[in-house]
Amino acid sequence: MLTLSLLRHGKSSWDDPDLEDRLRPLADRGRRAARKMGAYMERHGLVPGLILYSDAVRTIETLELVLSEFPPPRPPAQPEPALYLAPASTMLEIVQRTPPTVQHLLVLGHNPGMHGLALHLTGSGLRRDIATMATKFPTCALAVLTFDAISWSEVRPAGGRLNRFVLPRTLA
Repeated sequence: MLTLSLLRHGKSSWDDPDLEDRLRPLADRGRRAARKMGAYMERHGLVPGLILYSDAVRTIETLELVLSEFPPPRPPAQPEPALYLAPASTMLEIVQRTPPTVQHLLVLGHNPGMHGLALHLTGSGLRRDIATMATKFPTCALAVLTFDAISWSEVRPAGGRLNRFVLPRTLA
């Protein structure tokens, strides 16, 4: 069984409206949410075996804060520039190229691709979580899906079970 965690970056700062999008940092709210989500993931045994992340500043900052909540040794993390504002189809291709030795993959990226990928892969799960996720995939939200597969190349649309959809505002 494979586990795919999809994490959207934390809330970004718009303090400098002239700043290039890729260079926007996290807002204070985004930093707090990333720490909370990292602590939640660690507490619930959701530390992945590999993390692939967009190379945008806000995504890198989210990653660093999430990782700071994990005990050593921390999972390997690899930048994947193609994840920057990627559509769901590109994200799926990246997921499908993951080595089968990785049992739990975390993808850290952006909307609308993150939301689209989560919806595209979900075939079953708790109706409440699916309905919540269908409505919106807010900043620093986490979707955790499992697949009855032994290779990431077998991951297909509607083939995943949504095990949880976690919103940062629901975390203490």
